[in-house]
Amino acid sequence: MQISQVHGRKPILVLLACALVLSGCSRMNLAYRNLDLLIPWSLNDYLDMSRDQQTRFRAQLREHISWHCRTQLPGYLDLIERVQAQVRRGSLDESALRAHYENAQEAIQTIALEITPTSVQLLRDLEDRQVRELDEQFEKDRQEREKKYLQPPLDQQIRKRTDRMQERVEQWLGKASAAQRQRIREWARALSEQNQLWLDNRAQWQRSLVEAVRNREQANFDERIARLLQDREVYWTAPYRAAFPAVEQATIDLVIDLYDMADATQRRHLDERLQDMRRDLGSLDCLPATR
Repeated sequence: MQISQVHGRKPILVLLACALVLSGCSRMNLAYRNLDLLIPWSLNDYLDMSRDQQTRFRAQLREHISWHCRTQLPGYLDLIERVQAQVRRGSLDESALRAHYENAQEAIQTIALEITPTSVQLLRDLEDRQVRELDEQFEKDRQEREKKYLQPPLDQQIRKRTDRMQERVEQWLGKASAAQRQRIREWARALSEQNQLWLDNRAQWQRSLVEAVRNREQANFDERIARLLQDREVYWTAPYRAAFPAVEQATIDLVIDLYDMADATQRRHLDERLQDMRRDLGSLDCLPATR
């Protein structure tokens, strides 16, 4: 629930939409059981909460995790099962991918709606010094990301983008073929200066959040925070808004092409990864034992 990234929608491997919340963990069961310990520390990257604030936040967070596990994970399991069936039938096409992508967006929106009241209360209760600290940490975050993503020449940015995407792909398909690596390079070049657009957009949202929190005594504070979390696109910069549809389509096209290029070994690897994910999530205590 890191404040700067709630409801984030950066371009993703839409093939893996079912993994949006919990992907990247080799043992998702363990990770999920310990979210109440991990998430406050990511929040503290931006905000030094008092003992009382942390106590309240942890209690609310446990409630959110319980809600998510009971009400949302069953749908994720069904989605994984559908993706597996499509992989095995060879019917995972653009139409299916777009449907999974839309499901993922709906899942993110549902989470944003759920955590909005807690976020509103947490931000309203901040002290002035904490608001200043939040602003300072956002600025530090911006400078660090500019150093990492913008200072290198454009060709290096594209090469690093290629490497990041290839690493993600190989987590799910296994070792990429020469043709797949070339297709990833083409995608990375097509995105060109997307790093600049992404960081400018991120900074604008952060500034909007800080401005809202500075005026947290105003009558419309709840509505402003709700909009920041639930209608994030309203705060997009014009260049990012203009570029987003093409970036989104380019990423969907990439996933389709990579999957079409995948050989039998890679498809088995994907099926096995999905099965592992389904088994881990299905073993969670909050789900029925029959899962």
